Amino acid sequence: MPLDAFFTFIEQDILYLESEAKALGIMAARSPDAETAAFWARCAVAAADAGLKLHKDLPDEAWALERELSRTHSPTCLGYASYLMAVAATEPYSVAAAAVLPCRWIYQEVGRALAERTTVTLASGRPHLYADWALRYEDEEFHAEVAQARSLVDVAAMEASEVERAAMAHAFSTSMRYELLFWDTALYPQAWVPSSERALSR
Repeated sequence: MPLDAFFTFIEQDILYLESEAKALGIMAARSPDAETAAFWARCAVAAADAGLKLHKDLPDEAWALERELSRTHSPTCLGYASYLMAVAATEPYSVAAAAVLPCRWIYQEVGRALAERTTVTLASGRPHLYADWALRYEDEEFHAEVAQARSLVDVAAMEASEVERAAMAHAFSTSMRYELLFWDTALYPQAWVPSSERALSR
């Protein structure tokens, strides 16, 4: 990934994580029992911490672009973040749990592959521009968190009605699509249409 695209991804990920942390906090409050609530509350804290660490730690080369972090969501980032917040606040707990699962599950699978490639590259003696970022996905605590999230979604699906399970599948699929768009818009940035001037000229 080109350096500028990586920077775009990071700055949008920071904005996304802020909203995801809030959505997870709402889910924790709406969880069916104390143990489940405690898990999603820990996930909320982890998401907030991850955003802070991205801003503080990652990697020196990315900030060498001498760009200030944008506080403007891309259309995709705003859509994804707003979707998770809305689902967490208005849909049943089970649907919200299905909606937040793809982010973790995808990062586990893709992240594991990236970490393996990075390890091979570093072992060969070649530099790796994004090694610090990629190797974060070797974290066993993160893998355990994903496994528990998947288990909780499975439990919720077993206890849900047929209609609710269909809503869970739709929420999961929607978040999967947003994940793909999130990566895609790092390489092919989306610009907001300057609608205010255009609307006034009509």
